[in-house]
Amino acid sequence: MIKITPKSLQDLEFNTVRKHLATLCVTETASERALEIIPFSTFEEAKIALLEVQEYQASLNGDNRIPNHGFDAIFRELKLFQVENSMLEISSFRKILGVTETTYAILNFFTKFKEFYVSLYAKSLEVPFTNAIGNEIKSIIDKYGEIKDNATPGLANIRRAMHGMKGKINASFMSALSQYNGLDYLDEIRESFIDNRRVLAVKAMYRKKVKGALMGTSKTGSIVFIEPEATLNYTRELNNLLFEENEEIVKILKELTNFMRPYKEELTTYQEFLIAIDIIAAKAKFANQLNAVLPILTKNRTLHIIDAYHPILYLSNLKNKEKTYPQTIALIPEKRIIVISGPNAGGKSITLKTVGLLQLMIQSGMLIPVKPQSEVCFFDRILTDIGDNQSIENHLSTYSYRLKMMNYFLKKCNKKTLFLIDEFGTGSDPELGGALAETFLEVFYEREAFGIITTHYTNLKMLANELPHAINANMMFNQNTLEPLYKLHLGEAGSSFTFEVAQKNGIPYRLINRSKKKIERSKLRFDKSISDLQKERSKLQKTSETLKTEEQKAKAESKLLEEINLKIQHKLESYQELYDSNQRLIHLGKKIDVLAESYFNNKRKKLLLDEFLKIVTIENSKKTIQPLKEKKAIKAKKISIEKEVEQKVSVIREKKREGKETQKNEAENKPKVQLKIGDKVRMIDGKATGTIDSLEKDKAIVNYGIFTTNVKVDALEFLERKKK
Repeated sequence: MIKITPKSLQDLEFNTVRKHLATLCVTETASERALEIIPFSTFEEAKIALLEVQEYQASLNGDNRIPNHGFDAIFRELKLFQVENSMLEISSFRKILGVTETTYAILNFFTKFKEFYVSLYAKSLEVPFTNAIGNEIKSIIDKYGEIKDNATPGLANIRRAMHGMKGKINASFMSALSQYNGLDYLDEIRESFIDNRRVLAVKAMYRKKVKGALMGTSKTGSIVFIEPEATLNYTRELNNLLFEENEEIVKILKELTNFMRPYKEELTTYQEFLIAIDIIAAKAKFANQLNAVLPILTKNRTLHIIDAYHPILYLSNLKNKEKTYPQTIALIPEKRIIVISGPNAGGKSITLKTVGLLQLMIQSGMLIPVKPQSEVCFFDRILTDIGDNQSIENHLSTYSYRLKMMNYFLKKCNKKTLFLIDEFGTGSDPELGGALAETFLEVFYEREAFGIITTHYTNLKMLANELPHAINANMMFNQNTLEPLYKLHLGEAGSSFTFEVAQKNGIPYRLINRSKKKIERSKLRFDKSISDLQKERSKLQKTSETLKTEEQKAKAESKLLEEINLKIQHKLESYQELYDSNQRLIHLGKKIDVLAESYFNNKRKKLLLDEFLKIVTIENSKKTIQPLKEKKAIKAKKISIEKEVEQKVSVIREKKREGKETQKNEAENKPKVQLKIGDKVRMIDGKATGTIDSLEKDKAIVNYGIFTTNVKVDALEFLERKKK
C-alpha cells in the first residue's frame, strides 16, 4: 500500500488537482468523494482504474457516448430502511427509481458494447441488477409522481367516489349560480375561490337571502363570498373521501417501503456504482483538458516521462494564452538519482513538482500529459521536502524542520521510494550543511531509492558526478541574456551564474570583482568551468542545428536536381529515338524511290517484286538485331560510368592522403616550445585546455579545473604563456 503524508500532497499541489476534478463531477456526492481521492493501494488496482478512464475518454471523443449518469442521492432513504415501521415519501421512491433506471441504462450499454469497453464492462459485472425494484415502483407511482388509481382496489373505489362527488359539487354550484344570478343577487364577477373552494360573489345587501356558509368579504365590504348550502354538504362528503384516500396512500407507501427494505444492499451498490462512474467521467474530462494519455505501465523500476507538462501550470497558461515548456526526465536503476543545479527562476522546482504530481496522478488512476511512449512504474512511498518549511506552531526554524524531515526520510527510505527535495541542504552554514546533505544523499543512494534533488552546493554536484548510478542535470539558460529556456539538460551540472546575474541586475563590477577575490580559487574555477562548458554546449547545439538545417536543405536540392536530370535524360532519349526513327524512314524512302525510278524506266515487274522483297526481308532482320545491340550499348555505357566514378574516387583519396602527409610533415617540422609551469596547454588532437601545475623530467601535471592529470610532455601542445 502506498504511503504519502498530507504534507507531501500539499507540496505537490495534489489538493488543487482534486478540487479541479471535483468541479467536473455531475453529482454533489461524487464531488465530495473526488476531494478525498488518494493513490490506489496496489499496482493492479491503479491499472484497472486507468484503463476505465481511458475507455471513458474514448467514449467522450467517439460516437458511442456512455449514457448520462446523473442521479439524486438516496443516503437518507437507505438510512430510513434501517428504522422499523418507517415509511418513505413518494419523492424518495422517485429518487430510488431514478437510481435504478440510470444504473440499468449504463449496465445495458456496457453489455451492448462490451468489445469496446472491456474494463468498464468488467466493472458492471460486479453490480447484481434486478428489475423487481423498478417494476414495483412503476406499478404504484406514475411518471408524474402520483399514486396510480389502480394501486389497490380500495384506492380505486375511493377515487371513483371522489370523482362522482366532484361532479355533484360542480352541478350543485352551477345550479345555485344560475338561480341567484337570475335574481340579480350576484356581483358582476359572479364567483370566486377562497381556500381552494368555489364560492358565489353575493352583493352585501342580499347576503341573508342566499343559503350557505359565509367564507369571507371583499376589502370594501360590498361583496360577501358564500358557498351554497347544497355544495357545502357535498364538499363535506368529499373531505371525508380525501381523508380515506390519504389513509389508503399511507398504507400503500408503507407496504412499498417494506417491499424495498430487503433490497437495501442492491440499492447501495447501484448508488456506489453511479458515484464511481461519475468520478471516472470527471477524470476522463480532466484528461481531455490536459491532452493526457495512458503511458506504458511497467513493473520494472523505470520512470521515463517524455514531454511532460505540469497539469496546473498547463491549464493556467492555457487560460492566459501563455506557452508551457515540457520536460523529459528518466529515472532508471543505472541513473536513479538526478541532482539538478543552475540559477534560480530557471524551472528547477517546477520540474521537481511535475515528476511528483504526475506520479501521484497516475497512481490515483488519472491519465497524465506526456507522450504515449513514456514509461511509468509505481512506488510504495513518495517523500517530499519542497518550499519554505518554517513551523511557527512547533517553534522550528527552516533548517530544524528540514533536519526533522531528513530524519523521517532516513527511517522510511528504501528501494521502492521516490524522494523529491528542493534546495537540498540549505538553511545552515554552507560548508557544514553541505557536508551533512552529502551524507544524507549517500544513504539514499546506498538504499537504492529513486529521487530528484535541486541544489546550489558544489559538493553535491561533485558527488553526483562520482556516484555511478547518479547523474547531474541543469536547467538551460541563454548565455547572453541569462533568460531561462525552461529545458532540462541531463549529464552536466549547472552554474549558478551568481556574478553574471548580479552584473545583469546593475551591481557594480568593482564589487563583483571584490567578491570574487573572497572566494576560494578552486570553487571559482569549478563554477567557471561549468559555466564555460554550458556556453560551449550552447554553441555546439546551435551549430548542430544549423548543420542539420543545411543538410536537410542540401538533400532537398540534391533530390530536386536528380529529378530534373532524370527528366532531361528521358527527353534526350525520346528525341534520339525519334531522330533514329526518322532517319531510318528517310533511308527506306530513298530505296523505294530508286526502285520506283528503275521500274519506270524498264517496266519489269518481276525485278521490281524481287527487289522489294529484299528490302522487306532486310528491314525485318533489323527489328530482331536492334534490341540486342541496344542492350549491349547500355551495358557498355554502364561499365564506362562505373570506371569513371572509380577514377574520380581514387583521385579524391590520393588528394586526402597527400593533405594528411603534408599536415604531418608541417607538425614535425614546427619548432617545439619549451613548456613552463603556468603555460596553457592541451593534448595533441584534443579540445580541453588546462594549466601546467608542475614539470618533472618528461612528464607534466596538468590542471583542468575540475581534475588534474599526469601527461607526457611530448603529448602536449603549447597554447599560451602565463603573463607576468
